[in-house]
This record gives sequence, structure tokens and C-alpha cells, in this order.
Amino acid sequence: MKINKLYIAILLSAGMALQGCKDNNFLDVPSRERVEADDSETPYTPEQFVNGIYGMFTEWDYSFSFLGITEIISDNADKGSSSTDAGGDKLLLDNLTYTSTAGSFQALWVRWYKSIGRASQAIEFIEKAGLTDEAYKNRLIGEARFLRALNYFYLVRGWGDVPIQDRDLIKREPASEVYAYIEADLQFAIDNLPVKSAYAAKDLGRATKGAAQGLLSKVYLYEKKWQQATDMAKAVISSGGYSLETDYAKIWRLEGENGSESLFEWQARGSSIAHGIQQYSQVQAPRGGAVNLGWGFNIPSQNLLDAFNAEKDNIRRDATIIFRGETLYDGRLIDNGVENPMYNEKAYSSANGGAGDTDKNVRYLRLGEIYLILAEASNELGNSNEALNALNTVRKRVKLAEITTTDQAQLRQLIWKERRLELAFEHDRWFDLVRTQQAKAAMAANGKTFHDKMLLFPIPENQRIQTPEMPQNIGW
Repeated sequence: MKINKLYIAILLSAGMALQGCKDNNFLDVPSRERVEADDSETPYTPEQFVNGIYGMFTEWDYSFSFLGITEIISDNADKGSSSTDAGGDKLLLDNLTYTSTAGSFQALWVRWYKSIGRASQAIEFIEKAGLTDEAYKNRLIGEARFLRALNYFYLVRGWGDVPIQDRDLIKREPASEVYAYIEADLQFAIDNLPVKSAYAAKDLGRATKGAAQGLLSKVYLYEKKWQQATDMAKAVISSGGYSLETDYAKIWRLEGENGSESLFEWQARGSSIAHGIQQYSQVQAPRGGAVNLGWGFNIPSQNLLDAFNAEKDNIRRDATIIFRGETLYDGRLIDNGVENPMYNEKAYSSANGGAGDTDKNVRYLRLGEIYLILAEASNELGNSNEALNALNTVRKRVKLAEITTTDQAQLRQLIWKERRLELAFEHDRWFDLVRTQQAKAAMAANGKTFHDKMLLFPIPENQRIQTPEMPQNIGW
């Protein structure tokens, strides 16, 4: 069991007030999760309300559906597991033959809106709780607004125009309005959250000022607000609160959790009292053979392996991919009897193996990506020297030759390639392919057919049945 972690409180109790809504329940918080601020019998503190938002990242949806719509769908990964196990809709996602009935889209649509509802309720509770310490009050609200922004960021990247929950449960707001809402939440978080080093050990893993700045730089990148993305990325880098881990492979080991490079991670404990990200490692762990740690889904594709080898990027390749027959850093042999030739090493848990309650933190945002955001945004602004400095900082760590071209178009492609190799299996590849308009060519190179309608996910069919007035995305 880990110590000095953010202990997650899930707000479920038989005594909670019934404030549910019969309709549109995918976009509203279920009644069992409602707690009224003026309920004298409520045993929860404002801080526990915020903890409950963090707890939303530990559930099963992030162990299977999340893998499907962020990695298996892309050229980074194949479904894996057994050829006879479709993994629900995972084979459909892998083959790009999914429809609006695919369960993974529904699961994450529900998860992200529930998380948003929990965050908004926490903000309302805190504002009415009578806290006299203004800094503490605003810190808690800042955490909730950071987490709400993160969930909206997933929604707007996946579906484009989406409802803003505290405005209307059905009306789809323009993506630009959703992005503005995200920006406002993150700016409040930046103004009110402490730096990482200011938290006590027991609060390790909470959202910080640097996390909010880093996420806002990423939001600006997706909006093509190049100057703002540059400014925010520089704010993180120049703060002095973060530094690149010298050994890339250590980032995903126990010793690398919440380390010098980490801006934000989803916390895990590996205990059923407050489980980690439920089955995140187990679902992706090597399947079969003597080792038989897990289910073997979300395996590296030959396309990704070829990309590493073409760049002679052995350090990141070997930190990202478990190979059949390999002895891992902790001495565990992945024998030749395992079902698939490769597995995702960034999801590997040494201490817990294939246990359901994994101890594995999911690295959401780290300094390596901030450097690549700075590189991309600077290049788009025509500042090739700044772009090259940032890009080569990332490459130097993994002992790759410096890039020297100042041609904007060439440098753009090189930065995009670097993002793939640096961030493989960190759940951004599909969104990167879409935003950079590489999806059709990249998926064709991977033997898959990308259709224009796939620029956005389909609104889940169950949501459309409940709210037929909500328009579907084009083509679905």
C-alpha cells in the first residue's frame, strides 16, 4: 500500500438527499450522489466533496472504455488480448467500424458529465459552507474548477459542440463557448491554487497552479492560440517547480510517481479500501504464458514499433513496450508463452502485477509535454529558434540527435512525430491526429480507413433515445 497519497473519498451514502432528475440523467448527477450543503446530518466536509471528484478517475471506465477511445482507436495500438475476445466494442474501435451504439463512447460521456456534475456540486457546497479561511475556500474551489475543466476538455475534443451542464442539459453549446468556459475555470485555478511544493505530504497529488497552467497551455494549443499556448508553457517551465526526469524509463515506475516532471497524475493506492484506477494495469498486462498477469488489451502496434525504430529511439521504445521474452527492470520474465508479442509498459505495475486494485498512477500531464507544446506553438509563430530549443531539450534526454531545420513546415512535422514518440500510450494520440489533420493519412498507413465523420465521436445512441432533440454529429 502506498503512503502519503491523496486519499480518495467517494461520496456514496444511503443517507444522502434525493434530488434526482428523471430525464437527461446522463447529463445530471444521479440522486444518490446529491448532498445538500445545509443538511445538518451530512457527514462530509468541503474537502471530502473535492476528494470525491478526484475519485471519479479511479473507476472501471478508465481501465477499458478509456483505452478504447484514446489509444486502441489510433495507430499506436491494436486491440490485443485473444483473437476470440472482441472486448465489447474494442475490435470495432480498432477497425474503425464503430457506430453510435459503441459502449465505450457512452461510458465516457456518462463518466465525464458525472464528474462535471460532482465538481459543480462541490463548488456550490463550498460556497455555502461558511468557510472563513478565504484562501482555503478558494483553493478547494480552484481544485474543483481545474477538474471540471479537465473533464470538459475531454468532451469538447471528442464531440465538439456539447452541453455546458450548468446552462442547459440538452442544448449543445458551440465548441468555442465550451473552450471559453474551460479557460475561465483554469484561470481561476491558476489564480487560487498553490504551487506543488506548498502542499503537505498528505495532499500530494492535488491540482496545483502549475497543473492548471500546463493544462491551459494544452487547451490553447488545441484552439490554435499560439501566443497564449507559448506564454503558459513558458510560465510552467520558468517557474522552477519542475524538471525533466533524467531517466525516461523511471517516469512510469513507482519511484517516478509525482516526481519532478509530474504536473498532474490520477492517484492510486493498490488497496480495496480506496482502490487505485480499477484494473488499469490488469486490463493491459501480459496475457497467458507462465506470467499471465492480465487481459492483454491495448497492445503496441507494429506501426508504433516501426516509428520508434525508424528514429532509432531505443530508449523510449524500450520504456514504452514490453516485448515477449523480455526480462523487465524488476526481474520479472515475460516468457515466450504470452499471447501477444508486445504490451504497454507504461501501464505495468511491478508491485501489484495483474491485481485488480492497481497501485499505478496514471500520468496525465508532465513537463515533457509542456516542452513540446512550447515547441509547436513557437514554430507556428515563426520562432524557430525557440521551437528548436524546446524540441531538442526533449530529444537530448533520450540521446537523439539535435534537429536543426528552421523550415516551418518541416519542423512542424518533426514536432508532431516527437509528440507521438514521447507521449505514446498517454492517451492523446487520437486527439492529436484529429487536431493536426493527420488522421486520414496516418490511419491509412496503419491499414485502416478513416472517414470524415470520425473527426468527432458520435453522440451515444442511448443519450439520443433519452433526448432526441439533441442533434447527432454529422454522418452518424
